[in-house]
Parts: sequence; structure tokens; C-alpha cells
Amino acid sequence: MANREALRELQGRLAERLQEAQTSEPSAGWLAIESCGFGFLLPLAEAGEIFQPGELQPVPHTMSWFLGVANLRGALTGVVDLGGFLGLRQSVPGAAREQARLVAFNPGLEINAALLVDKLAGLRQIAQLTPAPIASTVHPAFVTAAWNDASGRTWQVLSLAALSRDERFLHIATVV
Repeated sequence: MANREALRELQGRLAERLQEAQTSEPSAGWLAIESCGFGFLLPLAEAGEIFQPGELQPVPHTMSWFLGVANLRGALTGVVDLGGFLGLRQSVPGAAREQARLVAFNPGLEINAALLVDKLAGLRQIAQLTPAPIASTVHPAFVTAAWNDASGRTWQVLSLAALSRDERFLHIATVV
């Protein structure tokens, strides 16, 4: 008898939580990263696993920001230096590469790519941030918003889904 009542209470609590989850606003969450001193927020739904940079196999006749391919969990993955792609630096210093991380794209985006970022800066929730103007009136479509944190630092939201469709990002070959 007590077991039945406990089971009913559990089912009631689960039903309440499910109802709350369906009616509440989803909370935006981001992975905060840094590249060349700039802060970026990657939507958690679009980011995949995080890896230590390992051995990269260079690919000839590619853009300087395309660092090569890496074997990440058995899949050949193209590695792009985010700072180089954005035009913030020419090459990745060796010391910086040791401190860097690879952030893979979520498999749901159907692109085997990872970004080399200088540093991970934790997770951010919308409640911790206030809206800010995007730094430039001319900005790429994959930069979707900007936010300021409590210390006044600006973080730009970088949509990996939009980046994965960007023509420049997709065309890594140089003209020979």
C-alpha cells in the first residue's frame, strides 16, 4: 500500500516537472571561447565535443586558416583556426597551440569540422548577460548577436550552423 502511494507521488511529481518543462521558456546557453583576445559564444546546441589539439595532417593547396585534418574519435575532421579565418591573425604561434582547444561542430550540423580556439572561458547563460550592439555594422551572417557580461566584456554569438553554410568557410582550396 505504501509502495503504491509512493509510486503515485513520484508519477505526480514527474508529470508536474514535465508540464513545467513544456511551458517554461528555454534558457539559452553558450560555450564561451576566446580567440585573439576576442570573446565568442557558441550555442551549446551547435557545439560538439572539446578536444586537446593533437597531430594534424596538413592538406596541400588550402587556405592558411585551414590547419589540416585530425582524427577525432575515428572521424577525419577538418580543423579551422578561428582567429585566422576571421582575419585576426596570420598564423598560430606554437605556444598558443599548446594552450588551445578544438571545439567540434555538433554532428547534427552534418559537417566534420572543428575550430581551433585559444582558450575556453566556461559556460554562459542568458541571465548572466545583457544585450549589446554588434561591434560592426558590416558583420558576417554567422555573428548573430552580442552580449555584455557583468564585468563589461563583450561576447559575440557565433552561430556554428550559419558558419557551416558560409561560402568562404566551405571553400578551403587555394587557386593553384
